[in-house]
Amino acid sequence: MSQLFTSSTIPIPFEPHDHRHHHHHHHLQQKPPPNGDGGGNNDKKSNENDIDDIESQAPIWQCMVAGGLGGVVGDSAMHSLDTVKTRQQGFPNNPKYKNMIPAYRTILKEEGFFRGLYGGYTPAALGSFPSTAAFFATYESSKRIMINKWNMNETVAYLIAGTLGDMASSVFYVPSEVLKTRLQLQGKYNNPFTKECGYNYRGLWDAIKSIYKTDGPRTFVFGYKETLYRDLPFSALQLSFYENFRLLAIYYNHGSTDLSVGAEMFTGAAAGGLAGVLTTPLDVIKTRIQTQTNTADFSNNNSTHNLTPLRNPIVRFCSSNATLRAIYSIYKHEGIFGAFSGVGPRFIWTGVQSSIMLLLYQMSLKQLGEIFGTDRGNQVKKLDA
Repeated sequence: MSQLFTSSTIPIPFEPHDHRHHHHHHHLQQKPPPNGDGGGNNDKKSNENDIDDIESQAPIWQCMVAGGLGGVVGDSAMHSLDTVKTRQQGFPNNPKYKNMIPAYRTILKEEGFFRGLYGGYTPAALGSFPSTAAFFATYESSKRIMINKWNMNETVAYLIAGTLGDMASSVFYVPSEVLKTRLQLQGKYNNPFTKECGYNYRGLWDAIKSIYKTDGPRTFVFGYKETLYRDLPFSALQLSFYENFRLLAIYYNHGSTDLSVGAEMFTGAAAGGLAGVLTTPLDVIKTRIQTQTNTADFSNNNSTHNLTPLRNPIVRFCSSNATLRAIYSIYKHEGIFGAFSGVGPRFIWTGVQSSIMLLLYQMSLKQLGEIFGTDRGNQVKKLDA
C-alpha cells in the first residue's frame, strides 16, 4: 500500500511486498538480506502474511485522502520546474528556454513568481487531489482483490493495479493537464514574451470558455492516448526501479528494513527521476499535442504542395494520427534530441515529487489511522505480542 502517485498524473513508487510500511520497521527489524537463509525466509513470509492482514484493514477512503493530500503538496512544491519543462517543450526553438537554470531565472525576472513560474497552478491543484484519490481507490481495491482473493503473483498484481489506477486517474487528470499546460505556456494575460503560443486567456475560467467555444469540448481530452502512453510505462519502470533500489538499500543496511529518512527519500527520488528521464520523449509528444505546437507539418505540406503524398498509404496514415504527426514534426525540426526537450526539469521534478509523495502518503495514512482507530502500528504490536 505504499505506491504513491503524482498528478502530472504521474504514479509514485511502492515498497516491495517483503518490507512495506517502513514507519513500523522498528517492530520488524533484522530481516535477512536478499540472500538470507531458509529460516529467515520462512520468518519473512510469516511477517508478509501478518502485514497483508493489517493492510487490508486500512479503509480505502483513508488511502484516498492520504494520497490526495500528498499529491497536492507534491505538485505544489514542484510546479515551477514543471513550468520550465513545459516552456522548453512548447517553445523548442526559443533560445532563452534552452537551458533549465537560465530559463528559470528568465521566467522569474520577466513574468514574476506567481504569474510566471506558477502559471497554470490552479487547474493543476484542482486536478491533483481527485486524480490521486482515484488512483489510490482503484489501486488499493484491485490489489487487495488480486492478492487476497485470487492469489495472484504479487509483482504482477502491483503492476496491474498500478495500470488500472493510472487509467482511473486519467479521467480527472487529462482535462486539468490540458488547461495547466496551456496556461503555463502562455503565462500571464497579454504576456509579451509568449505570443508565439497562439492563445491569450485572462484566467482559468476564460480558458475553459474559450476552449469550449472555439475548439470544442474534445479539446479537453487532447493527448489522452499520449498521456496514457507516457504514464503507463512510467509507472511500470518506476515501480521496478524502486523495488530494486530499496532492496539494495536494505542489503547495505545489514538486512534491516529500518531505513533512514534520507535513504527512503533517495530510493524514491532515484526511481522517479530515472523513470522520468526514460519517458521524456513520450512527455514531449503529449505536451506538443495538448498545446498544438509544431504538430501540423503533414497538413501544412498537403495544403501548400500537390496532393501526391496523400496517395501513399503510409503518409496518409501518419497524417491522420496525432501521435505519429507529432513524432514526425519533432524529428523534422529538432532531430532526435528534440524528443528529450525539458529532460533536466523533468528529471528533478519526477525525482523530488516521488520523494515528497512517498513520505507524505505514509505519514498521512498513519495519522488518519491513529485518529480513526485503524493505526497499523498498534496492530503490528498486537501481532508481535
